[in-house]
Amino acid sequence: MQYIDINNNIEHLPIVATIGFFDGVHLGHRYLIEQVRQEAIAQGLPSAVITFPNHPQQVIHKDFRPSLLCSYDEKIIRLAITKVDYCVSMDFTEDISKMTAREFIHKVLAEQLSVKTLVIGYDHRFGHNREEGFEDYKKYGEEVGMKVILAEEYPGEHISSSRIRQLLGEGNVKKASQLLTYNYLLSGKIIAGYKVGRTIGFPTANVEAWERYKVIPAFGVYAVHVYLDGEKHPGMLYIGRRPTLQNGENVSVEVNVFGFDGDLYNKSLSAEFLEFVRPDAKFDDIDSLRKQLFQDKENVQEILKKYL
Repeated sequence: MQYIDINNNIEHLPIVATIGFFDGVHLGHRYLIEQVRQEAIAQGLPSAVITFPNHPQQVIHKDFRPSLLCSYDEKIIRLAITKVDYCVSMDFTEDISKMTAREFIHKVLAEQLSVKTLVIGYDHRFGHNREEGFEDYKKYGEEVGMKVILAEEYPGEHISSSRIRQLLGEGNVKKASQLLTYNYLLSGKIIAGYKVGRTIGFPTANVEAWERYKVIPAFGVYAVHVYLDGEKHPGMLYIGRRPTLQNGENVSVEVNVFGFDGDLYNKSLSAEFLEFVRPDAKFDDIDSLRKQLFQDKENVQEILKKYL
């Protein structure tokens, strides 16, 4: 896949394209992009995905705070896996937000990007106030010699970024990963923690996500694969407010890397969620917490056997 920034000089090749934010690049997105690829092959043209580094709602509503399934860099990596020929990146600006669908098709898609065929997702809307639909897009496309095609909906269950966010919020990382087609990932910098874990036999790395708007799954304990310095390790991850330790309202993301005994501070780490183990809970005392953590580790190790 060739990455193209619309702000730079680009080669004006006719393309078959689709457009969207594609948060998570999930199974439904992949089904749409494969239709773009097949249409491009039939026409003997390159295929392309047009997407944005910034969430459009952040431009339209200044106080909007997105909940993202992946960072922009992650998204580009996931799009490359689809084998689409081009990824065209364009900033969603205030000027674009004010364009009608007709203006966007004429001025941006046709004039700037030379889109010859546009494949529209079954539920996709664009243009100021999102007032128009597929039949309007088809008419505006005909005015500039652009074919506009309505994509088929994924034939199985309903799949959307919103549904995947809901599953993560419920702790159902296994189902979320099925819809994503890959295990949900949380990457970040290891920061200074409270250092209580090491005193009870469970030293943890406190993780601060690189992507500030990344969805954090439901509070609880998870079985994870941990990627550190290019190596994969087994581990368990905790998300919560550490109620036994009276941590207040602060939410912690802590990873216990099994068998690792080095200094992790300031390193980068990625945790790949495999399965939910148990919800967060408050224990009567530290000793009760310690006993539960040993049980959690046994449970996680049993789960991880399935993922060798």
